[in-house]
Amino acid sequence: MYVALDRDARRASRSGRVAGTVLVLGTVSLVTDISSEMVTAVLPLYLVLGLGLSPLQFGFLDGLYGGVTALVRLAGGRAADRWQRHKLVAGIGYGLSALSRFGFLVGTMPWLVGALVVDRAGKGIRTAPRDALITLSSPAGALGRAFGVHRAMDTAGALLGPLVAFAILAVASGGYDAVFVVSGCIGGFGVLLLALFVKEAPRIAREAVAARVTAGPAVRRICLTAALLGVVTVADPFVYLVLRDRLALPDTYFPLLPLGTAGIYLALAVPAGILADRFGRRTVFLAGHGALGLAYLLLLSPLAGAGLLVATLALHGVFYAATDGVLMALAGPLSTPERRTGTLALVQTAQAVARLFSSVLFGAAWTGWGLTAALAAAAVGLVLALACAPFLLPKEVP
Repeated sequence: MYVALDRDARRASRSGRVAGTVLVLGTVSLVTDISSEMVTAVLPLYLVLGLGLSPLQFGFLDGLYGGVTALVRLAGGRAADRWQRHKLVAGIGYGLSALSRFGFLVGTMPWLVGALVVDRAGKGIRTAPRDALITLSSPAGALGRAFGVHRAMDTAGALLGPLVAFAILAVASGGYDAVFVVSGCIGGFGVLLLALFVKEAPRIAREAVAARVTAGPAVRRICLTAALLGVVTVADPFVYLVLRDRLALPDTYFPLLPLGTAGIYLALAVPAGILADRFGRRTVFLAGHGALGLAYLLLLSPLAGAGLLVATLALHGVFYAATDGVLMALAGPLSTPERRTGTLALVQTAQAVARLFSSVLFGAAWTGWGLTAALAAAAVGLVLALACAPFLLPKEVP
């Protein structure tokens, strides 16, 4: 069954602009990402330096931080498809993430793990319904642009979050508690914006909606590709820890490293989406992983100083601009609208599980073999995965 675009989306299709629902969701994501990236920016220092965790322990927690979403993504997608209440399900996820910030205040391992689980559960619940709202509110031929605009606004929040964290830590030395409290309050404001201004997707004309998750051949192939590439993707905190190690950066400046990635992502998200719509989402998606491979090689090279810092962060930003929203734009049309959320949740789950293993494996390799060998193994794995990916990715649906 097919769903008719709402009036706002039809106007957007004729004018070439992005639907209003996408812009409001982008604003919600901007505010929420300020909240989440405040925590993400200080978490490596808080856990490794403040609490004394080893790289292996940090790898486990980072994998938990990125991978626990797999436990709830499919449930969230199923609920949103069954009830046709994408906004409600996404709102529950945003609310859980905002509340989780206060769990970091306790500072003991059980509370830290609990806060990470609740935060990631919230992200897992909200992401697929939010992305389904974007696909159901946008013309099919402009999904790359729509996701590019949303991800650009989302990344603006990622750019501001570390700045807020840096400012708080500069005023209150070691003031991690203040970072967590401010983060929770900002996250709550994002939930309020969603409740007041985001419109529900047009209801799908049908007699009944199948509640099972789509598992067609094309979806299985894109899930396999996302998992294969995800398991050789070094987690962001590890990339920044490697840069800190290579450049001997003072800890005060560590929260600013994500700004380089976020700045490039912000600048290129919309152009990457437009290129994906015009020249193929598969091509742009694979090119983004090629940029990540170049970043690995730079970190393994003798290059040092500002050149290494700028080039690595730039390539890292290109990677995200060319892959994050583009993957959703590629996967969305593979299913019918009534199963759209479940399909996106399935792809996101495959990627999240793979990145969980990636974090644990990289942390273990760093602990056992050393940093250089661990990074070299990741680079070789990425090259092999990129060689296989073109044969695994399904054809695009116009």
